[in-house]
Amino acid sequence: MTEREELVDVGVAQIDITPDYPIRLNGYGSRRTVSEGIIQRIYAKALVIGNDDEGPVVMVTVENCGLPDEFTEEVSNRLEQKTGIPRENFVACFTHTHSALCLTNAASFIFSADISPEEQDVIDRYTQHLANWMEAVTMEALTRRKPCRLAWNIGELTFAKNRRTEGGPVDHTLPVMKITDADGDLYAVWTSYACHCTTLAGADNHICGDWAGFAQEAIQKDHPSATAIITIGCGADANPESRMRPMPEGNEEVFETRLAYAKEHGHALAHEVSHQLQRDAVDITNRPESVFQRVNLPFDKIPTRAEWQEREARGGAIGYHAKKHLEMLQQGQSIKTDISYPIQAWVFGDTLAIVFLASEVVVDFSLRLKREYDATRLWVGAYANAFPGYIPSERVLAEGGYEGGGAMIYFGQPTRFAPGVEDLVIDTVHHILPTEFLEEHN
Repeated sequence: MTEREELVDVGVAQIDITPDYPIRLNGYGSRRTVSEGIIQRIYAKALVIGNDDEGPVVMVTVENCGLPDEFTEEVSNRLEQKTGIPRENFVACFTHTHSALCLTNAASFIFSADISPEEQDVIDRYTQHLANWMEAVTMEALTRRKPCRLAWNIGELTFAKNRRTEGGPVDHTLPVMKITDADGDLYAVWTSYACHCTTLAGADNHICGDWAGFAQEAIQKDHPSATAIITIGCGADANPESRMRPMPEGNEEVFETRLAYAKEHGHALAHEVSHQLQRDAVDITNRPESVFQRVNLPFDKIPTRAEWQEREARGGAIGYHAKKHLEMLQQGQSIKTDISYPIQAWVFGDTLAIVFLASEVVVDFSLRLKREYDATRLWVGAYANAFPGYIPSERVLAEGGYEGGGAMIYFGQPTRFAPGVEDLVIDTVHHILPTEFLEEHN
């Protein structure tokens, strides 16, 4: 293979998506007022790989808690109309920072109360702004394509901690993709970590990217020619370990401490990225083939009208959830019995397969896939394309708790998932990934 044949066309771009007006923030139901200011500006970023003859693949990342399925579809449809890029070649990822803006229909029951029409108007306006920004940043990245060399390797970072069980499973791997231009200058860095962006916790009401935002800033400060892109792995049951550290007394002191921890985690990630950039890496010599497939994930037994009424009488978050479902029944609407769950993969020849799982996926999925496939050629991501709620493994579903089903009321889902969801997801991944990546083939 010649030197020119080893180059792949890559374009990157970023756009500021910080609103210049107060707006409700997503992530914590305890918040009851609009945002109080900006700690850190937030961004959408686009990565485009491939030329027009091959058909480029596009990843857009946003600093937000979660993107609804229909929102991602709208952005993809817009881009397909403008550029011809099909749905299977487009993926949208979100960092799941709990200090970013509410979007229309994203965890719509999070506050267990109706949002005022005035506040909803602002949320709807920002949602459309974000769609426009995601389209614009993709179009810019398409114009900024140039021949590049791609390589990747796997580092390690240890600040993620299982938040359900002391000493419980985590995924501390840190895959890093290095993208350099034909002159050898670093053009972009993409990395992923399986941990919630919740260092700041719920006491704060300012816009911020949390540890992922500070990591991107630090990487770009260390490498000024590069655009840093961060996505999130299967970290639905992982928190930054600093969430478990003792806190000082006083709201202001707690805020300053948590902010320092967010920066600490961001700088730790940036330091590990810099270390990985100096190591030998596996070359990637072709654009990826993108594969997209949906699978229906069924809910468990839907409550009866009488059960909804009993729950409404309890009040609180459970009562609000039941009240909204009773309103649906009274309006003649049906209660959904499943969700359509998108799963996507980028396959770089036989060198690397990147899996994009939707929403909040617990760590068991990543660990299982890395047992069943060659872990040295597999990158497992989550928080992509849709935000229907937590996706539990059979273990977590059986254990119950917040990730096992309790959180579903905040996403507006009727109930927890039925048993078997894990195998439905894993079987779909097996369907879309080439068999040569399976562990027994190595």
